[in-house]
Amino acid sequence: MSRTADRARPAAAALVFDFDGLILDTEGPVFTAWQEEFAAHGCSPLTLDEWSKEIGTAGGLDLVALIRARATRPVDEETLHRRRRDRRDELLATEQARPGVHAWLDAADALGLRLGVASSSTRDWVEPLLDRLGIRDRFRHVVCFGDGHPPAPAKPAPDLYRAACAALGVEPGAAVALEDSPHGIAAAKAAGLWCVAVPHAITERLDLSQADVVLRSLADVPLHEVLRVRARTAVAD
Repeated sequence: MSRTADRARPAAAALVFDFDGLILDTEGPVFTAWQEEFAAHGCSPLTLDEWSKEIGTAGGLDLVALIRARATRPVDEETLHRRRRDRRDELLATEQARPGVHAWLDAADALGLRLGVASSSTRDWVEPLLDRLGIRDRFRHVVCFGDGHPPAPAKPAPDLYRAACAALGVEPGAAVALEDSPHGIAAAKAAGLWCVAVPHAITERLDLSQADVVLRSLADVPLHEVLRVRARTAVAD
């Protein structure tokens, strides 16, 4: 079979992207801003093991409680959050879409794949950043933590991926999830999606072994090559 013919018949009907850390490296700025608050209050450092409980989910770690427990200086929570958010936004302003994101979106469009986002962050965080990157209109549906009635729980619950697939009109088994964290991978697999992990500087040190494929970057491997792996997996199954 020719490569052209292979590309013409993709092994999936949809791609569902995580947002934080996958489309945009928000994880680094958010983690750095919290680390600086721990230091500002004279606390022992916030470790990666602790922070991993927060990555890819919501409410995994009570960071203010940790600061209060460790602080050797007074804690003014209002000042803490204002300074943390300002620092986070300062760092975030320099970030662009992660390498390969635009190429994968273009390739998915060329193949006629439906595109969605499933995020453990709230809509008022995700959509303005997608707009800032100029790619909100690339996605048919964006599903976020707290959407719907009852509100969708965060990952590792599978609800966000199930909702994204339903909104895109595809069965989970016909969709590929793109993730960067163990919580996200667990959610995608529990929902029945095939999962590609693309870690960043923080999550590359975490256990991503439950993903079907792990890539260093979306820029390293074109979409059609990953779909070819997906097709071989489907045949094997």
